[in-house]
Amino acid sequence: MKNLGNLMKQAQQMQARMEEMQATLADAEVEGNSGGGLINAVMTGKGELKRLKIDPSLVDKDEVEVLEDLIVAACADAKAKAEAHAAEEMKKVTGGLPLPPGMKLF
Repeated sequence: MKNLGNLMKQAQQMQARMEEMQATLADAEVEGNSGGGLINAVMTGKGELKRLKIDPSLVDKDEVEVLEDLIVAACADAKAKAEAHAAEEMKKVTGGLPLPPGMKLF
């Protein structure tokens, strides 16, 4: 029973660390960009888009489709960076153990 008690205590500690990490990720911001920096997107560590900056040189009625594609690319870049940041934080919490297959942080 002593081992079971220790296991439960470790599980509670890991849960507390996971909750801390979730809060840290919510506050973290990562920046993605596309078009050589003409489009910048800032997301939280949980993938929420916070800010979008578009270089004025891109605002041309004939280039709307290009602008839309660059925005999507910048958001994808920021989301990939947010996921990488979350994975690094998870390694700190789990001592390097990977998440089970199919389990995601957000």
